[in-house]
Amino acid sequence: MTPTPTPTTPSTPAFRLQAVSKQYEDFTLGPLNLELPEGQILGLVGVNGAGKTTLLRLLAGLTLPSQGQIEVLGQPMPEHQVVVKAQLGLASEDMRLYGSQTLRWHMAFMHGLYPGWDASYADHLLRRFDLRAEQKLAGASHGQRVKALLLLTLARRPRLLLLDEPTTGLDPVARAEVLDALAEVLLDERRSVLFSSHQTQEVERLADGIAFLHGGRLLAHEDKESYLSRWRRVVGQGVLSDESARELAAWPEVAQLRRSGSQMELRVRQHGEALLQRLGQAGLSVRQCEPMSLEEIFVTTVRREREGALA
Repeated sequence: MTPTPTPTTPSTPAFRLQAVSKQYEDFTLGPLNLELPEGQILGLVGVNGAGKTTLLRLLAGLTLPSQGQIEVLGQPMPEHQVVVKAQLGLASEDMRLYGSQTLRWHMAFMHGLYPGWDASYADHLLRRFDLRAEQKLAGASHGQRVKALLLLTLARRPRLLLLDEPTTGLDPVARAEVLDALAEVLLDERRSVLFSSHQTQEVERLADGIAFLHGGRLLAHEDKESYLSRWRRVVGQGVLSDESARELAAWPEVAQLRRSGSQMELRVRQHGEALLQRLGQAGLSVRQCEPMSLEEIFVTTVRREREGALA
């Protein structure tokens, strides 16, 4: 007799936003529908003022939504924020440390506040980040203060990490150290990370998923590898009338078209053999077809959004 398979229960998302918006006098975030599977890293990409910090503050319970529902680690927010905050770590540039105290003092302070504090991991990060525990933070450089804040956040071993531009102002060596430490965090599959950045190279290196935020609106949210695999830069040769070129630019697969004489460069968001055949039928002889970086895709997406707003 064949045994009946045991049904699997889907894991609870690290967070889920449903129709969430936050309204200010001169800016509105959302409405957003967004979730992060447990154990994954989501890179939130956007220019300054896109709404990244506001989104992280909503998840951390530091500001309230104007509309919609927020669930973090299976708990509704802000109703259960005390339970959530014990398992959540937020590191943001606007967080302040006590300059008159040493990093060792801060470590002892956090140890007393959070039962999950991992002293051995804190010492490991102390060495990895090349920090001196007895140094008063008033005399630390910007990079040292950023790494100290990350140490204090990571050593709590939170289930959900919210990192707001974690490598801003760091030199290349310090940035590499921080990114390596973040990669280590997910060795535990139950830990999840949302980090905001305008450095697309960091997102491309670390993230499992990407989300593009612009002007308070979510332009894309998808598995990173699937998303990158669909985009291509296509260069071709062909004599097309102005009307034919405009029609080509309006194809749903085409995100951007640039024309210089008979040469055309297309940035396409849905690459495939069928598209290449259609381009040939339209009179374009394809010379190059190459992958695009996440930065190129992001810039193309934002420019198209701006052009649409001005149209």
